[in-house]
Amino acid sequence: MATPRTVAFHTLGCKLNYSETSAIGRQFEDAGYGAVPFKDGADIYVINTCSVTDFADKKCRNVVRRALRKNEHAKVVVVGCYAQLKPQEIADIPGVDLVLGASEKFRILDYIDDISQAPGKGMVKAGEVKEAKDFIHAFSFGDRTRSFLKVQDGCDYKCSFCTIPLARGNSRSNTVESVVANAREIAKMGTREVVLTGVNIGDFGNGTEVIEGTRPKKEALFIDLIRELDKVEGIERFRISSIEPNLCTEEIIEFVAQSQRFAPHFHIPLQSGNNKQLQAMRRRYKRELYAERVALIRKHLPHCCIGVDVIVGFPGETEADFLETYNFINSLDISYLHVFTYSERANTPAAELPEVVPMQERRRRNQMLNILSEKKKRSFYESQLGNTRNVLLEKGKQSGRLTGFTDNYVKVDVPLEATWINHVVPMQLRTINADGLVNADLHSTLV
Repeated sequence: MATPRTVAFHTLGCKLNYSETSAIGRQFEDAGYGAVPFKDGADIYVINTCSVTDFADKKCRNVVRRALRKNEHAKVVVVGCYAQLKPQEIADIPGVDLVLGASEKFRILDYIDDISQAPGKGMVKAGEVKEAKDFIHAFSFGDRTRSFLKVQDGCDYKCSFCTIPLARGNSRSNTVESVVANAREIAKMGTREVVLTGVNIGDFGNGTEVIEGTRPKKEALFIDLIRELDKVEGIERFRISSIEPNLCTEEIIEFVAQSQRFAPHFHIPLQSGNNKQLQAMRRRYKRELYAERVALIRKHLPHCCIGVDVIVGFPGETEADFLETYNFINSLDISYLHVFTYSERANTPAAELPEVVPMQERRRRNQMLNILSEKKKRSFYESQLGNTRNVLLEKGKQSGRLTGFTDNYVKVDVPLEATWINHVVPMQLRTINADGLVNADLHSTLV
């Protein structure tokens, strides 16, 4: 059989996965493969999976079927978190040729010839997750507007509901020098915005132990990293993807407040506004600390966008507990929510907890918080009307329109002006349209 020469990729899940898919893609291109769009049909399909969202199995099967409809003779390789957690389950999906775990996925080319010569399907190369010890740098490319830059991987936290430590291993970080070098490479591609990604980016350089006072500082922490990135020429905007509340220090908040490049936007997981639930989840803070962090951000960055992750229906969450979470979030000056319905994950302590919340009740609570999120988002957008903010513009889904985000994450809709695409333009925020986006026009002093 001739060596396949084209490869296509499909990514499920988080920004970190997108950065890693791009890194794997560069390996194929360096080896002489031609990368083609998924819809065009390829000799090899690489599917990068996620385990955080529900229906991982269903989504993976669907993508495999779509790939084989494009080319019934294609070789299908599945990598990512789901591949590490349930490799044999994936190997049994009809059409899957190879499953690679956390420590094998970046050596994918070592296995390609094997599957070309293999008589059957479903080869599994997924070792123990503890073998994933090295940090492999990665960043996404191909989109000139923004790039996802991986700075950290794995997690040492033991939240009772989470499989990520099982899928990605212990916390490990890149070096400041390597991250800065990657940022400069991204700048050369003409990319305007860099989103810093990882599993627990605030733990960069083992920051948790230093911040909690259990060990002295021996290496650069996240605050040191962002100070150096702030000096990188050619990147107009850096955005922090998500940071744990116990690691979102006042030092970091103050730095973002005075930075010209770091966006006034924090996404901080809460998970529950009830201390009993937080303890059962094995989170490393109480709700009081979370409220302090929000107040600090508002003190230093009045216009900042603050996003919140929350889980509903965790075992033992009574109606009173949920209402305490609802009322706590309602009292916070935050901008939007990402609401997750709790789902049992194999090999996690939470899956064994009693007092299981019925699924119908979980969904009802999810709906209530999503409605609250829409109210918070609209209130935040309304508070920004009349202001002039820098907007990174890109082609919209509608013909003749551009969309983009302000530095503080307000989504804007404007008439098409071709010269604005992939540029940061000062725009005056005017009104909220029927789609919930903000209509804006060029700041009057520039007209």
